[in-house]
Amino acid sequence: MARKRKGRDISGWLVVDKPAGMTSTAVVNKVRWALDAKKAGHAGTLDPDATGVLAIALGEATKTVPYITDALKAYTFTVRLGQATNTDDAEGEVIAESDQRPTDDEIKEALAPFLGDIMQVPPKFSAVKIDGQRAYKLARDGDEDFELAARPLWVEELILVDRPDADHVTLEMTCGKGGYVRSIARDLGAALGCHGHVRELRRIWSGPFEAEDGITIEQIDEMAKTPALDQHLHPLEQGLAELTELKCTPEGAARLRNGNPGMVLASDVEYGDEAWASLDGQAVAVGTYKAGELHPTRVFVQPK
Repeated sequence: MARKRKGRDISGWLVVDKPAGMTSTAVVNKVRWALDAKKAGHAGTLDPDATGVLAIALGEATKTVPYITDALKAYTFTVRLGQATNTDDAEGEVIAESDQRPTDDEIKEALAPFLGDIMQVPPKFSAVKIDGQRAYKLARDGDEDFELAARPLWVEELILVDRPDADHVTLEMTCGKGGYVRSIARDLGAALGCHGHVRELRRIWSGPFEAEDGITIEQIDEMAKTPALDQHLHPLEQGLAELTELKCTPEGAARLRNGNPGMVLASDVEYGDEAWASLDGQAVAVGTYKAGELHPTRVFVQPK
């Protein structure tokens, strides 16, 4: 018999402004402990040295994680020109150097091929699996004689925002799911003929969540195990911002909660679209809209 997980049945989102030097998993564990939450997970890993938005889902909000993971995200990052590293960031060993330094105009011109639908090869020091093993483990063990397949990525925007000196350039990127900023820095350096790696990285927003809404680890420690931390929770429904909301009647909500199709009020949603149903502003279910009904795929168990 499975052991029942201890903790509170608390649901919602906590937006953390992750500090450098802490893994995403460590942040989730810290939040779960501080809120005494039964269930928690994050919506999109940040590298340990990266900072910024890490959205932590609690309880029933974990059912909305895929919608935040799939949403657009924005980053600011500084590329160190003239050096390539084996990890594509500042933590790695320098494996190639160049004295060549591009002009601002050359950098802007080189950014154009990185826009739109592109194919991107993840860093070898990444969590991508190869024959059941993480690539970073193979790389750390010294077995770097492997290739990672290129993956599709949507890049909506990639612009130069600052050039502090000849060796550094600060960029801002908005992209879809699965993007590796380290790969952008590596490939941009290669395109410019001077090499490059990420020096600093910050996620400034992820879906509906922004860095300015985030709280720090220090604040979490200060408010841990107190009602004050609960006040920083965002509603579960915020994780559904990318989907159309459909109102339902109490009768429709009852059917949906039992896993059956439920009647929803007319909207501009089209047949076959994914949407979510609400009653009195509270999420009841996510599902597929068909002829006046929502056919549920996820049902939320929330207090009435």
